[in-house]
Amino acid sequence: MKMRKRPFLLLASLVGSVVVAYGLLVVRARPIRSGPLFDRDGVLAIAHRGGAGLWPENTLYAFRQAAALGVDVLEMDVQVTKDGEIVVLHDSTVDRTTNGTGAVGDLTLAELRRLDAGYTWTADDGQSFPYRGRGLTVPTLAEVFTALPEVPMNIEIKSSGPAVAGRLAQLIRDHGMSGRVLIVSFDVDVMREFRRLCPEAATAATEAEVRTLYTLGLLRLGWTYRPPAQAVQVPEYHGPRRVVTPRFIATVHGRNMEIHVWTVNETRDMHRMLTLGVDGIVTDYPDRLLALLGRLETPVGSMPSLAESMDRSP
Repeated sequence: MKMRKRPFLLLASLVGSVVVAYGLLVVRARPIRSGPLFDRDGVLAIAHRGGAGLWPENTLYAFRQAAALGVDVLEMDVQVTKDGEIVVLHDSTVDRTTNGTGAVGDLTLAELRRLDAGYTWTADDGQSFPYRGRGLTVPTLAEVFTALPEVPMNIEIKSSGPAVAGRLAQLIRDHGMSGRVLIVSFDVDVMREFRRLCPEAATAATEAEVRTLYTLGLLRLGWTYRPPAQAVQVPEYHGPRRVVTPRFIATVHGRNMEIHVWTVNETRDMHRMLTLGVDGIVTDYPDRLLALLGRLETPVGSMPSLAESMDRSP
């Protein structure tokens, strides 16, 4: 009789261990943080580079306009200048968006200030350039924090090297923005250092972390993943592979994270994302998304003019 009980006891012990392990993995799922980014109802309207389809990207003017439009989050990119200043600019060079040339890292802040950040923006395929010579400059992140301290910001670190993480962490603390930012980076080392230095700020998953979670989701093992981030930000497709699927959304939500999709510009695509149940949409045309959500109160044509916006500059 004792010999018969032994296999049963071993099996019961094994099952019990599996149940306990599963429970621990579920409990260890990091909860979504509280704060303006996550304490709300509905889908986040995230203005990509401040609404790059509507105004010159990553300029203080674009950010002010998007905030006045009623977006939930301002998305922006940051680089580091030659003299160590964190500025808001997407590319590693100034060639595409200004009247200058050269790498951001080879230019001082004073040299950047002399460039026209509205020089190349056009809404009609180059027939006109309405913001040339209008005084738009490349802003520092500190200037954006100072101008719009109440607006949540999605900040992507474009520069590499561990030093940028420390500079950004200090700047966030100096301006009291820890609860209003979501930090993004494709650079695993930069993100690891930022999380170490500024654990109070929310972060998005790195590309490597997204791949891991996506693969585990396909294997129905997403529950084994302990997320180091509060959000996952992905395109709908990566090459031919569709990333934003009902299964992946369920996997992300199962680990208590949000899923934000970029960059969605057509209304029909926005509607499809809303139907799927994503938590945020990053778009160059936040007016279209706000209209779809029934939250657009002021048409873009009725927004403050550039002159009016410049008058409110700090």
